[in-house]
Amino acid sequence: MIEVKSLSRHYGDFLAVDQLSFKAKQGEILGLLGPNGAGKTTTMRMLTGYLPPSSGTALIDHHDIVRDSVETRKRIGYLPERVPIYPDMTVRGYVLFWAQLRGTKEAKSRTDMVLKQFDLYTRKNTLVRHLSKGLKQRLGLAQALVHDPPVLILDEPTIGIDPQQVIEVRDVVKELGKQHTILFSTHILTEAEEICDRVLIIDHGRIVAQGTPQQLQKEIYSTQYYVQVGGGKTADVRALLQSISGVAEVSAEKDGFLVKSTANEDLRAAISTSIVSAGYTVLEIHQRRSTLEDIFLAAIKAAPGAQAGKKAKR
Repeated sequence: MIEVKSLSRHYGDFLAVDQLSFKAKQGEILGLLGPNGAGKTTTMRMLTGYLPPSSGTALIDHHDIVRDSVETRKRIGYLPERVPIYPDMTVRGYVLFWAQLRGTKEAKSRTDMVLKQFDLYTRKNTLVRHLSKGLKQRLGLAQALVHDPPVLILDEPTIGIDPQQVIEVRDVVKELGKQHTILFSTHILTEAEEICDRVLIIDHGRIVAQGTPQQLQKEIYSTQYYVQVGGGKTADVRALLQSISGVAEVSAEKDGFLVKSTANEDLRAAISTSIVSAGYTVLEIHQRRSTLEDIFLAAIKAAPGAQAGKKAKR
């Protein structure tokens, strides 16, 4: 449904998006993760036709975003980071305006349908300016969906709303994912883990990791262990843990250490044996599942050539 091919974007000498290639299949919620300035919004603006790519292209429902720009836009519902609202319009008038602008068949009935879907119908005569931030986000989703596009592109739809509204918007997105292909941008890692079927982690305009959260966990860190040791100096214990075969990284955490492993086998016995052999005491050791935050930080850290600002390759 979405097929991105070597997509790049320059701003003068700055390379914001660098040869991105990925696919999103029908009915998939694909998360686009990255720190601020990673290239997420620029990528979405290219896919929606707001920005032309400097090179490369993408297909939306088999239509090229460069050669068939009008056709691709018909197949996309877009919610930018800042919802494009008209405060003096009514809720119904606003959504109907977008429906008519897009040439939606039976625009009035379709408008009422999406207003009911997003629990906005009882507010149909309310001025947009009087809506809360959360309701404005729902209104933005309604305008993105009113022409029933197969693809939805949502740029950080939960930013700036309260926790209860965040939950509501997330539930709406998950429900929409049953019938639409969704590209979902966020820098909130727990959000992506909860909502997305698959994630792309990008940094400085490049994909540094991709897959389901479970696949990324297995590829980057198979296991993590929290270890607390008695009887040794911190530096000595840390060096001991780092020397164990299969250990990738050791970092201080609370009163102990977080030991990250790349080995497939369970390292608890090896860790315990090494500690006891060195004359120390094992106070605590337990496995911990890698979070998406761990995966994200590891992927960014391991990314080749990660640096602030890149010159464009002409």
